[in-house]
Amino acid sequence: MSKSKIRIDRRRFLQQSAGLTAAALSWPRLLSAKELVPIKKAIPKTGEQLPVIGMGTSRTFDIGNDPQMRAQLGEVLQIFFDQAGAVIDSSPMYGNAEQVTGDLLKTIKNKQALFAATKVWTWGKQEGITQMQRSSQRMGVKVFDLMQIHNLRDWEVQLETLKAWKAEGKVRYIGITTSHGRFHDELEVILENEPFDFVQFSYNIMNRTVEERLLPIARERGIATLINRPFARGELFRAVKGQALPAWARDIDVKSWGQFFLKFVVSHPAVTCAIPATSKPHHMLDNMGAGFGRLPDAAVRQQMIRYIEALS
Repeated sequence: MSKSKIRIDRRRFLQQSAGLTAAALSWPRLLSAKELVPIKKAIPKTGEQLPVIGMGTSRTFDIGNDPQMRAQLGEVLQIFFDQAGAVIDSSPMYGNAEQVTGDLLKTIKNKQALFAATKVWTWGKQEGITQMQRSSQRMGVKVFDLMQIHNLRDWEVQLETLKAWKAEGKVRYIGITTSHGRFHDELEVILENEPFDFVQFSYNIMNRTVEERLLPIARERGIATLINRPFARGELFRAVKGQALPAWARDIDVKSWGQFFLKFVVSHPAVTCAIPATSKPHHMLDNMGAGFGRLPDAAVRQQMIRYIEALS
């Protein structure tokens, strides 16, 4: 399916959503300093607090040297930090994303809260070390807050290096990731037996498989979770195209379908942070709006599921 088909303009959803106030229809907008009180969750191993909405860079930041796109992504990054963002996740698997992110971070103001995360994605000990050193140079980060093993690749070898680097202060936290369901069984065993601080996987309102085992294991073992693909690569927006938000969405401070989907994800007790990716400034504003106000409780989460299932 072409990228053009999966790009849904969330402004249309805002305009089509019945029962919203005039203020809501003007969303997204920059929040003022007094309004910037983001929802945060603790990293279980340390208690360090992170905003629940972060940012991924897969596909969106792999844009090479295109000056127009770089300017647009610079605006995306500035909005992210201006709206109390912290976690930025990348990978050497994402083409030029690390380099573009690093270049643009040099131009951003108020980025003191940056929680920089990337991954090692190769075979062999020395190859892993070389790749992580290259990622440091590309992103301009001397000590990564989080280094993750991408898609379990050569995880036993890479984990030994990550343990050593953490002990030496070269990285602050270590993690492991997947975006593929076929790795879930192996990931369960790894999480139950290895000292990871973070785990990253896919989770959204239409794909809740990780609620069965992975999220409970993370909670039991005190492992922070990063959630990728919270919009199922646009599938969720296609599912609700032309549909109005329910009136009760206002009770959890939801003003768009994007915020509806993100608040569902980050309201799970075992979820630490969601990392949606976007290259559009108004989508970034909308995403960041999900990190403020009220979150759904268990009963409302079930109501959200029923509502989406009825539309499907």
